[in-house]
Amino acid sequence: MPLIDPRTRATLIGTIAVLLWALLALFTTEVSNIPPFQLVSLCFGVAAIFSAMWISRRGVAAFAAFRQPVGAWVLGVGGLFGYHFFYFVALANAPAVDASLIAYLWPLFIVLFSALLPGEKLRWYHVAGAVLGLAGAVVLVSKGRGLAFDPAFALGYGAAIVCSLVWSGYSVLNRRYGKVPVEAVCGFCAGAAILGFVTHGLLEIWMMPDARQWLAILGLGLGPVGVAFFVWDYGTKHGDIQVLGVSSYAAPLLSTILLILFGRAEATISVVIGCLLIVGGAVLASKNLLRRKKGDAVKASG
Repeated sequence: MPLIDPRTRATLIGTIAVLLWALLALFTTEVSNIPPFQLVSLCFGVAAIFSAMWISRRGVAAFAAFRQPVGAWVLGVGGLFGYHFFYFVALANAPAVDASLIAYLWPLFIVLFSALLPGEKLRWYHVAGAVLGLAGAVVLVSKGRGLAFDPAFALGYGAAIVCSLVWSGYSVLNRRYGKVPVEAVCGFCAGAAILGFVTHGLLEIWMMPDARQWLAILGLGLGPVGVAFFVWDYGTKHGDIQVLGVSSYAAPLLSTILLILFGRAEATISVVIGCLLIVGGAVLASKNLLRRKKGDAVKASG
């Protein structure tokens, strides 16, 4: 009997996405002057190209994974591109801190929406863990100064809420297409790249990246905007959706730690408090998962 059951294994694979998303802030500091939708199209383009190369190792037959129901394509492309579209609209029409925190309601929404999935049970510790994680994210992003929402930025706030609903909805509804292979995400990335390019052409002016920025774009396309979506796809389809939702609050924490290590942010008491809240929330929400792993280990040793 394997030490890790398939559901736990899928959950652990899904959390790789959280680790990769923690690199977003570090990479994007190198490309801050690149228009956002140009960046989206380039990053998803890199993800599509390299994942297509990965799929092609198995021969042309592997591309049969692209033959999926229209609903799967709408959900996949809409989830990937829709999240970024509304997130950038939010940032353009509201203060970055406020917009980011509203958008980061999606892990909490994942936990709450998971109750609608067949076979899933929402426990008090899932909700409590998600709320603790959200509180930790608020402390981290606001740097302990609190928030002051202004009705003048209603459009930005609204876009941020839609952004959080799009990603949480995509993550939860993804379970409906559990038989769609992870290779199909290559096609979803290509679709998101095309929509990003069209939106860029309508709203932005092309900015030519320099050599350093091309490397950052390559890193984004391979990691946070590449592999991350493939492992998230697998995790949300086959893993513990509540634990994945709460563990996502580790992304801003790890991102902050990386910025501190690279000298682009300062270590403060708010980082420590945010760390304690997020880790505490993740442990609380993972109560059943940790208990199951301990039980499996005991069985294996016996």
